[in-house]
Amino acid sequence: MAGEHTVGVRHTTATDGGRAPMTDDDPLRTDGGTLVERGESAGLTDEPDVPADRDPTLECEEVVLGYPEGEPVIDGESVSIPQGCVTALVGPNGSGKSTLLRGLSNQLTPDDGVVRLDGRAIQNLDTKELARKLGLLSQENVSPSSITVEDLVLHGRYPHRGFFDSLTDEDECAVADALSLAGVDHLRDREVGGLSGGQKQLAWIAMVLAQDTDVLLLDEPTTFLDLHHQLEVMEIIETLKADSEVTIVLVLHDIDQAARYADHVLALDDGSIYARGPPEEVITEDLLHDVFGVAATVERTDRGPRVTAHNAVHDADGNDLNTPPK
Repeated sequence: MAGEHTVGVRHTTATDGGRAPMTDDDPLRTDGGTLVERGESAGLTDEPDVPADRDPTLECEEVVLGYPEGEPVIDGESVSIPQGCVTALVGPNGSGKSTLLRGLSNQLTPDDGVVRLDGRAIQNLDTKELARKLGLLSQENVSPSSITVEDLVLHGRYPHRGFFDSLTDEDECAVADALSLAGVDHLRDREVGGLSGGQKQLAWIAMVLAQDTDVLLLDEPTTFLDLHHQLEVMEIIETLKADSEVTIVLVLHDIDQAARYADHVLALDDGSIYARGPPEEVITEDLLHDVFGVAATVERTDRGPRVTAHNAVHDADGNDLNTPPK
């Protein structure tokens, strides 16, 4: 694209080891980290944004995404997510990061264009088939306060279970592995309503991990968390990156986290992709000035670019540089 730079869940009754089985006609399903009623819903370049040795597993082509009664938020962008990599979506508030993620996860139907998962239009996949391939943790996570952490994580197994199926050894192992990786095994019998904000987020991440999908999408997983829990979340990402071939896409506000943990960065500005590529190519002083409205110094380190912000910058009229014109 021209201008782009290179650079409500029900608490079930116990019938199976203290837990009720999830069935095909159970009215609940996992949907972006929320269990809901089933049926709801620097120079110019033309080079692709996927490394040559990585085939895209999730992509969108000339996609237009928006909301009723409004102009498109994303207008005709094409994106290929590198398989087996960690891709960070970065940009200021209102730049379209979460909207793009919603389109990639089939939470928002494009007005035009197509989103493909493993070469198939994502809208053509049924609910269970999509949930076996793609896990989503949204910003809005809702559960009854009385549900235990273990029962919440068990709901991540919904797409792998049939009508009135009991828990299998595979289900038990997936739940145990997810609890362990998320660092909440010691909380398995605690009620979700009694957890801190950081603990709740880790429990929801464990639920998505229990889905055991090839693609994992996380919308602002560290927002509103204290530093300790932010690091715990990003350490989960780092472990998945090192020990699995899961494709991860996450929306981040912290540019330093993107620089440190991501293999691939998409920087959005007012609904358009400003730059895409490895962090060391995308995260530059020009990007921080043009997109984030910040004067900063970027230092190259062994752990990725290190950003030191100095001050906010404004145009000649005193307006923020990253505020779209009205």
